Amino acid sequence: MYPIELVTPMAKDLTDFGFDGIKTPEEVDTILTQKEGTVLVVVNSVCGCAAGNARPAAKFALHNAAKPDRAITVFAGVDAAATNKARGYMLPYPPSSPSIALFKDGNLVHMIERHMIEGRSAQQIADDLIGALNTHCA
Repeated sequence: MYPIELVTPMAKDLTDFGFDGIKTPEEVDTILTQKEGTVLVVVNSVCGCAAGNARPAAKFALHNAAKPDRAITVFAGVDAAATNKARGYMLPYPPSSPSIALFKDGNLVHMIERHMIEGRSAQQIADDLIGALNTHCA
């Protein structure tokens, strides 16, 4: 667990933008088992690539015309049970934070793992995500 005063601004970076902060495994189940619609999931993190690349990319991508029906976030190292539950829906991809997943009709349709975030600009990651949104949310 990280100190709450450290992670609160990092979590608010997404929740103030409109992402729903998910805290429990039950909430994750309720959202990701929906058989209609699209859900963008950001596994937030304290690492520098989350702040410098993943969070800005996710926010930028939501300015796109094609948007998911819902955008949620879980925070690795803070909301462990919710994060683990979300990661279960992201299999066969190994746990990674930060990461960004897109679900459509209850199925994982696009995954951006940490190794696809590290070393790339927020714009490059956003472009990848925008391509997925255009394909699955149009």
